[in-house]
Amino acid sequence: MGKLTILEFPDPRLRTRATPVVAFDPALDQLARDMLDVMYSAKGVGLAATQVNVHKRLLVCDVSEERNQPYILVNPKLLEVSERAVNQEGCLSVPGIFEDVERARHIRVEFQDTRGARRELEAEGLLAVCIQHEMDHLDGKLFVDYLSELKRERIRKKLDKERRQRTVPPIRSRTPAL
Repeated sequence: MGKLTILEFPDPRLRTRATPVVAFDPALDQLARDMLDVMYSAKGVGLAATQVNVHKRLLVCDVSEERNQPYILVNPKLLEVSERAVNQEGCLSVPGIFEDVERARHIRVEFQDTRGARRELEAEGLLAVCIQHEMDHLDGKLFVDYLSELKRERIRKKLDKERRQRTVPPIRSRTPAL
């Protein structure tokens, strides 16, 4: 697979609802490894396939300090949620923005591994929040959707301005090259 690029808000492809994974093959395993590499390189703790323009129900996350406890969840489904709390969230697709979002602090999730075996996981705290955040991506939802329309529009304008500044062509000198 070619180099994966993280889509940024408000890219409409982020709104695509992912389809279930049906082929548990080496390509899926490679995609999961590539996603982990991209996530670690971007200094994130989670990444959904939707964020790299692959619209399959696959997410990866690693909230460990040492960055050595990756989780790969294929076709995840929430079975149980409890104890809601507000946490600051950020997103690799909404770079540099952090806002308060309310989510369950404890979850139980069913998923498949990259070979298709069914698994269950109980998660609390940051891992639970991360899984819920990435599962939202698989449904075409971003954390900014939990914010007011005014905040969302401010964020969009700020990111658009930053993108324009990053893509401004260099000023060319009028002096001929020697």
